[in-house]
Amino acid sequence: MKVLKAMQMNRCIGCLSCMITCASVNQQDHSILKSAIRIKTSGGLSGKFIAIVCQACQGDVPCAEVCPTGALAKRQGGGVTLDKDNCDGCQRCVTACTVDAIYFDPETKKPIVCKHCGVCARFCPHGCLQLTEGV
Repeated sequence: MKVLKAMQMNRCIGCLSCMITCASVNQQDHSILKSAIRIKTSGGLSGKFIAIVCQACQGDVPCAEVCPTGALAKRQGGGVTLDKDNCDGCQRCVTACTVDAIYFDPETKKPIVCKHCGVCARFCPHGCLQLTEGV
């Protein structure tokens, strides 16, 4: 099973292609707020760009552990899968994520969770993101 890694962020120019593609493919929406990956500057206008994305936790998975309905489950190789039908929108997963990589969609009242599909990596023009083999 593959997991997404931000391995070459020194190449990032902040074009947000990864965010737009993620939102479009996974949420059927072109808003960057619907993306499971976020690109931000590390410090002001002249700072380098960083990617905030699910780190594919191994072992303890805080977001899944706090989910009262079992909507989040450990994913083989790291990270979690989301069963939107079982999600009650409590947002516990959002606050439990140790890297702030789960976003809440106020329209659907569901979390936006990276599923490590790699679509963002395929559309990054500078090769900043990569899918690597998980455990």
